[in-house]
This record gives sequence, structure tokens and C-alpha cells, in this order.
Amino acid sequence: MPYNNKNNSRDRDQAPVKKVCYLCANKITTLDYKDTQTLRRFMSPHAKILSRNRTGSCPKHQRMITTSLKRARHMALLPFVAA
Repeated sequence: MPYNNKNNSRDRDQAPVKKVCYLCANKITTLDYKDTQTLRRFMSPHAKILSRNRTGSCPKHQRMITTSLKRARHMALLPFVAA
């Protein structure tokens, strides 16, 4: 019985889909640490900061996201770890 490999030639011919930066798409210039609803988009269920590969954010906004998340954690608006 032949082994069915999921990576067949059809999948390799298609280009990967480029994710669009959420902050660039919505024209958000500043990200406030008090805006916890927006910041939660960039956290995993275990309260870790998601990478650029997962979120699709650009380098400039990823730095802004990281800084805002760390400030919100320090002010106890967001958890350091999820229980």
C-alpha cells in the first residue's frame, strides 16, 4: 500500500499566504498598554507573546506590541502566566 505524503507536488507549487499586519491594516499609529483587548490578540492562551510569524505583524509594530504587553503586565492589567 503506497504511503500518502501530505506534501504532494500540488501543495509545493502554491505560494504561502502572507499575513497582513493588524496594526498597519487598521492604521493604528500608537498602541497603548491600557488597551488590553487589542493586546490580547497578540498573546497565546498561556499568556505568552506570539511571534511575528504567528501574528503577521511588521517588525516596527512587533516591537511596539512587545513593549506595550510588558508594560501592561507590570501594571497588572495582563497576566504574566495563565493559570
